[in-house]
Amino acid sequence: MSDQYVPKLRQRFVEDMQIKGLQPKTQTMYLRAMRDFTRFLGHAPDSATPEELRAFQLDMKERGVGAPTFNNRLTVLSFFYATTCPRPEMKRHMRYQRAAKKIPVVLSAEEVARILEAAPGPGLRYRAAFSVAYGGGLRASEVTHLKVGDIDSDRMLIRIEQGKGRKDRHVMLSPSLLELLRDYYREARPFGWLFPGRNRVDPISTRQFNRAFGVACDFAEIKKTVSPHTLRHSFATHLLEGGTDIRVIQVLLGHAKLETTTIYTKVATKTIRDVTSPLDLLVRQEAGAG
Repeated sequence: MSDQYVPKLRQRFVEDMQIKGLQPKTQTMYLRAMRDFTRFLGHAPDSATPEELRAFQLDMKERGVGAPTFNNRLTVLSFFYATTCPRPEMKRHMRYQRAAKKIPVVLSAEEVARILEAAPGPGLRYRAAFSVAYGGGLRASEVTHLKVGDIDSDRMLIRIEQGKGRKDRHVMLSPSLLELLRDYYREARPFGWLFPGRNRVDPISTRQFNRAFGVACDFAEIKKTVSPHTLRHSFATHLLEGGTDIRVIQVLLGHAKLETTTIYTKVATKTIRDVTSPLDLLVRQEAGAG
């Protein structure tokens, strides 16, 4: 929202987000969305009409705004008109877009090994960080915000504190990953943050993490379109192919809904290959009858 229009309304909106407990990053996104809507209107959003809301949606569609961004902006407006400026009739005029469902890109175990081997130096920092992402199925932001104390070698667990949705969870700490982390610790002697940034009082940024991953993929000659999140996709898919129950994978990934985790059944190619086609069963029956 633009301060020149509605300073008091903006402040109330910020306070409502704080009451709801939204993360600072989410609050920034909400403010940006309201600012875009206010600029489109040319006046304060509390007096917007249903017809203006409809025009805003049409404008986004004509400008080619993608479904995720389109829906995010409507989510923000829904919050605004439900909480900051209660006008329940406005929600009836919001038309969410159906987002195309794409299956995630997954790396083979051999490709993951090449990326880990190509992790840029000096030292073991990025190799250890990539290994944590793949070995525990962590998001990039979860890796970068790990603390030394989150590595529980006694229970062989990694504690993820305040992950997505502000949820804590544990993932497994494999013996090989623990050995690598110990080598890294002896080399880097991190204190506080497990992977400190250039200024050691801060963690490594997700931007640094992403850039290093891109460098590793280039050296490893990975031709697929990937990001650090691909390691998380690969973790889940490889577990599923190895026979791990999907409900266990759901817990490890921190998914609130099992439906979110079932996307990996569509990319677990080994599982698909191991299914016997009904055609083969029919042929076998006919051969047995003959």
